[in-house]
Amino acid sequence: MKLLAANSNRTLAQAIGDYLDMPLTKARVQRFADKEIFVTIDENVRGEDVFVIQSTSYPANDNLMELLICIDALTRASARRITAVIPYFGYARQDRKTGGRTPISAKLVANIITRAGAHRVLTMDLHAGQIQGFFDIPTDNLVAIPFMAKDIQANYRDPHELMIVSPDVGGVVRARALADRLGADLAIVDKRRPRAGESEVMNIIGDVSGRNCILFDDIVDSAGTLCNAAKALMDRGAASVSAYVSHGVLSGEAMNRVDKSVLKELVITDSIEATDVIRDHAKVRIVGIAPLIGEAIRRIANEESVSKLFD
Repeated sequence: MKLLAANSNRTLAQAIGDYLDMPLTKARVQRFADKEIFVTIDENVRGEDVFVIQSTSYPANDNLMELLICIDALTRASARRITAVIPYFGYARQDRKTGGRTPISAKLVANIITRAGAHRVLTMDLHAGQIQGFFDIPTDNLVAIPFMAKDIQANYRDPHELMIVSPDVGGVVRARALADRLGADLAIVDKRRPRAGESEVMNIIGDVSGRNCILFDDIVDSAGTLCNAAKALMDRGAASVSAYVSHGVLSGEAMNRVDKSVLKELVITDSIEATDVIRDHAKVRIVGIAPLIGEAIRRIANEESVSKLFD
């Protein structure tokens, strides 16, 4: 088995290597003067089981191309099996037609990764579970719920004071799974989205008065939805509001919104490499997922069950 890291999240790749007690494969992912990507693998990978670690986060197109070119280089170097390890799968929010003459970009990206030569995909907390079916190769979708639950239990002793909150109706299944694991109650934020990137809270389903509310979601991008939901919960009498989110995209004015919001804390994973601004922010805490991904890689390489990770 070999681990190959492109440039999107070298810190996480190194942490995965440390967990597996395995050095990263020597390789160079470089740019020509016109920013074209060039990959050179400096070790023999013939007949090897290779795991390429690359989140397709910002800049999404560059990171996606790095992944594809790494896969192509490994294919031409006669690797036995290539697994694309994508902690954060970009374009996942475009998983269906939302209107006339619009693309299903998640399916397109799945096709491209498959055609590039990947034999398997390992990812975490896809925005929509059906994206697994977009791939014509085996795809494992890990969930961060066990890690989040452990962190919540360490910081909130009494589950009766907790209220797990889904920030929208679409995330209810995810939030309920966390609530069931913690033995906590569930509330739902009923919102509408007048246009892409904007949201408006319409109602809170559930009694949050006096409860420590935890908003649980898969992606925080502009943070508008999260901050609006937090304010609505406090207006309904919540004792405090924190947020646990799998993927901290946090683009544009997101950090300013979080800073000015009523959120007590925003907890994210390191599926996307955090900038210095995010890492040093007083309200942000990062939970490492290297043990989760590393253990899944070990199990895949040894042909063991991945689903048993979540029993």
